[in-house]
Amino acid sequence: MTSPAYPSAARISDSDCFPAYTASLKCLEEYSNEKSKCQQHFDIYKECRKKEREARLERNKSRSLFS
Repeated sequence: MTSPAYPSAARISDSDCFPAYTASLKCLEEYSNEKSKCQQHFDIYKECRKKEREARLERNKSRSLFS
């Protein structure tokens, strides 16, 4: 079975960033929601999502709504 050409990351669990996302949540749980102690996890997740978005835009660059 092949994956679709343009996979949806609509579900966070389908994203390559899911491990960073869960690490952020675990950190918040561990530090009783003290966000400042988890900033590194947030930054890693944010950077992952940025790269994921850029890759998706690059894949879709050649697509046209009118083709």
